[in-house]
Amino acid sequence: MKGVVLSAILIMLIGIFFAILLWQKQRYRKQLRKLNQDLDRLLQQGVPLPIDQYQEGELSILANQMEKITLRLTQTADQVQKEKEYLADSLADISHQLRTPMTSMNLAVTMLRSPELEHNRRMELTAELRNQLSRMDWLVETLLKISKLDAGTITMATETIPVQHLIEKAAEPLSIPMDIRNQQLQVFCHSEEIRGDLSWLAEALGNILKNCMEHTPAGGFIFVHAEETPLFTQIEIEDTGEGFAPEELPHIFDRFYQGRNASAESYGIGLALARSIITSQNGTIQARNGEKGARFMIKFYKQII
Repeated sequence: MKGVVLSAILIMLIGIFFAILLWQKQRYRKQLRKLNQDLDRLLQQGVPLPIDQYQEGELSILANQMEKITLRLTQTADQVQKEKEYLADSLADISHQLRTPMTSMNLAVTMLRSPELEHNRRMELTAELRNQLSRMDWLVETLLKISKLDAGTITMATETIPVQHLIEKAAEPLSIPMDIRNQQLQVFCHSEEIRGDLSWLAEALGNILKNCMEHTPAGGFIFVHAEETPLFTQIEIEDTGEGFAPEELPHIFDRFYQGRNASAESYGIGLALARSIITSQNGTIQARNGEKGARFMIKFYKQII
């Protein structure tokens, strides 16, 4: 009799066990169907997953991980969309910048085809063609450099550079234009040094000096001061021009931005390239109005920031 009772209890326990298993299985199926429906709403309508409706356990962890993955995919999609919009805007800006020299070149070519054109005028138009081609070549080359810097495909050299030597190399192409304008470059350096790529940094500082030259009146000055601290080496470049309008300061280093006093031949990308180079060399750059005119504050840090 005792054995029969024990057998009955054992059968009942086994039945309860399988009932619990069946109930758990049905509950998980129901939750999986609900999770599937919630995922469909998330993907189709963007409705967030109701994580709080799922009980603690593996299913809750799975739902939480899915929400994280979906959030990451959404952020990636937003970033891709922003990059597409930026690319479209950049292409529009490039097209606009190329249109002006191309229009001038087409006009010059049309006039050069005239057999009645005087020799002196023909030489003037030929020189204009050469000038416009040089401008377009510089624009395309600069845009390629910026793109490579953005993509991180350029390997920069790392060498110790005396600031005095860097300024001299950067200012060398400007010696004749500054002489024509009767402008003076005054450099106040001692034994300051920075670490970086001489050629690229010379191009960056050359673009800044060129900007100062173009906005400094005839007979004006451009000052360069260098200072070295335990944390960084600072280079200040200041001119005696009109400085920046307050509304221009937030956009000085934006690509294709042209201020109120921009020259007719300006593309608005020289300072953008300068910033890209400087930041790639563990540096920062700021623009502000100084005591005399425009001032550029450049810092090259000795440790990675």
